[in-house]
Amino acid sequence: MLNVYKSPTCGCCKKWIDHIDDNGFQSKAHNQTDISIIKHQHGIAPRYRSCHTAISSQGYVFEGHVPAKFIHQFLQEQHADNVIGLSVPAMPLGSPGMEVGDKFHPYKVLLLKSDGSYDVYASIQSAQEQF
Repeated sequence: MLNVYKSPTCGCCKKWIDHIDDNGFQSKAHNQTDISIIKHQHGIAPRYRSCHTAISSQGYVFEGHVPAKFIHQFLQEQHADNVIGLSVPAMPLGSPGMEVGDKFHPYKVLLLKSDGSYDVYASIQSAQEQF
């Protein structure tokens, strides 16, 4: 189960929820006017933030338009205690939920750590690599 915190007016968040639900997750949307509180509570630094935050039943965060493929992969792995989850900062064109025709901008999926640092978890160079 992924609890997704988002603005009630965000269309791309709804599209991302459809993407994760279509790819084997169950989600519950929580519409909130100020989701920065949730992001702060879970240690997501401002530079890693996007328009929505998903939290797994294990307490990991998935910030922004992280492809379901990488969420599944992440949840199957063992992680150090300082790992808090994954992030796709901003809103990259062509990422799940941000589709506009066949347009695509490469982006990185970041592995977030509790001290505010990160590692690159995946580098996405084409739309096909997301699935």
